[in-house]
Amino acid sequence: MTDSTKEMRFQTIVLPHLNSAFNLASWLTRNRPDAEDVVQEAYLRAFTFFDSFHGEDGRAWLLTIVRNTFYTWYQQNQMRNTLFDEQCHSADGENIAENHATDNDPANVLLQKDSQQQLLKALLALPLAFREVMVLRELEELSYKQIAVIVGIPLGTVMSRLGRGRQLLESKLREDTAHAPAITPMRQEI
Repeated sequence: MTDSTKEMRFQTIVLPHLNSAFNLASWLTRNRPDAEDVVQEAYLRAFTFFDSFHGEDGRAWLLTIVRNTFYTWYQQNQMRNTLFDEQCHSADGENIAENHATDNDPANVLLQKDSQQQLLKALLALPLAFREVMVLRELEELSYKQIAVIVGIPLGTVMSRLGRGRQLLESKLREDTAHAPAITPMRQEI
């Protein structure tokens, strides 16, 4: 394969999945700058080894590389304390803001942002093994089979991790709701 042919195939098969790669890296690293580094390294690896790609699902192949790149990075930076980048997954971020752009009621917008923040914090609190399958399934909308290939686990393990992850997420959300301050309705003065 000539270099120009390789480059054209890479641009067609792999580059369209940049947003998915960044989304997965962001959820795994919990930090925007580190996610950018992981995605950059993953794309370099993908291009270097693109000749070995013979499948049809470039997205799953790329996300496998992103995941593997993350684990290499994670092992190297395990001692480093990472802080969650609020901008990366904030309610003002592009991923969530797009979904609710049509609702102009300030009270509804505020409630949606609060609910989204609770959900994001609960998802980030999940152990890594559960968080990665939840992100791949619920946010990236990959099939169980694709997730099994990406994570390198049997299909049954994907299903059990998703089930357990959903239970943990629900439990965390209930716990947070129980500890949230009660909201009292405002009285109207006449």
